[in-house]
Amino acid sequence: MPEFSVRVKDLAKYYSIGTRPRPGEAQLREILSAIFLPGLRKLSRRGAQTWSAQNLPVAAAPTDDHIWALRGVSFDVPRGQILGIIGPNGAGKSTLLKILSRITEPTEGRAELRGRIASLLEVGVGFHPELTGRENIYLSGALLGMKKTEIRRNLDEIIAFAEVEKFVDTPVKRYSSGMYVRLAFAVAAHLESEILIVDEVLAVGDSAFQRKCINKMEDVRQHGRTILFVSHNMAVIARLCERAILISGGVVQKDGPSPEVVGAYLLSHLRTSSERSWPDLATAPGDEIARLRRLRVVDELGRAHDTVDIRKPTTIEMTYDVLQSGWVLWPYLLFRNEAGICAFVTRDLDPEWRGRERPVGRFVSTVEIPGNLLAEGVLLVGGGAYSNPPFRIHFYDGDSVAFHINDTHDGDSARGDWQGDDPGVVRPLLPWINVFEGTS
Repeated sequence: MPEFSVRVKDLAKYYSIGTRPRPGEAQLREILSAIFLPGLRKLSRRGAQTWSAQNLPVAAAPTDDHIWALRGVSFDVPRGQILGIIGPNGAGKSTLLKILSRITEPTEGRAELRGRIASLLEVGVGFHPELTGRENIYLSGALLGMKKTEIRRNLDEIIAFAEVEKFVDTPVKRYSSGMYVRLAFAVAAHLESEILIVDEVLAVGDSAFQRKCINKMEDVRQHGRTILFVSHNMAVIARLCERAILISGGVVQKDGPSPEVVGAYLLSHLRTSSERSWPDLATAPGDEIARLRRLRVVDELGRAHDTVDIRKPTTIEMTYDVLQSGWVLWPYLLFRNEAGICAFVTRDLDPEWRGRERPVGRFVSTVEIPGNLLAEGVLLVGGGAYSNPPFRIHFYDGDSVAFHINDTHDGDSARGDWQGDDPGVVRPLLPWINVFEGTS
């Protein structure tokens, strides 16, 4: 069994909504503890009283003024793994990272972290505004428990990565938010911590710097360091993290390979799935001519699935009933991305039925989408059928089912070795030919 860097057991955090700290109570602690703290911590608050959902003290019973930000969260992170943490706003992700970074204490449970921790949670927390960039680098290293010689060894690389050479001896209170986050990430990534904790703060940087950070995190992982990474960029999570956990309502809803967890989150967010059926003919979409009965996204074994490898084909299966004969029907599927943009429409051009009247009975129509065609992300599928001429839609149900396309960073998809964002709704793998004509 791999050695773990982070072990979380039954972690919970209970807040009183609207309670304010006394002046000066929390600010100094947050500044000093938010970013770099010595490793090997065991967090626990079991003490004389352990809260449980079934036996809360009356004064602490859940009301409109109280909330569980986390409840019963447990997971292990092996050494050298990048764990993606995803979920909707207010799910408890940042609370979890603040507990692991020792900014706040848990109400229940424990978390054990083996190694020195570097955390990047909020822009503006962790550096002293009156100190220069160079002085804050040394301060951060000291809080991490490093010697001055260790910090000096990484100093030039940190400054170059952050691209703040001209301003490194300027107080950081004069930095823009972009300069600040570049320096904060550079310090967290380059100083010799065993565990790196990164929140959505990277969204502050521009796209070029975000790509730079992603590449650096991959390099950090290859050197055996552990990363906990919170992001709303699902494409980055799916590519960078081998594993992810989905937190919603303070509870871990799913834990597994990142493409599967990302797909589950996106589909739950869209409130749809990879299969939908209408068992009652009377309420199925359609008219007296034809009605839709089922729509599914299926794999090569005919099983419904919601996550597709970008390199592999996937099949859409549509089942419908013809209720009256004498009609030439044209079944079709409409594909739309998360932004509502139509990716494409495909019509049934099977020569066996093209232009022919369809008899009364059940039809199952399938269409295979080849691999290396669609871009990564979520596609929603609507199914319908019409007759023409005269044009008449007999049934249509938009965005009935959905599936998540996961790109790979193995280098054999259309992405190649590119790690940044790729625009568009399709991503075909096209052949290139290169002819070397020599030197002139």
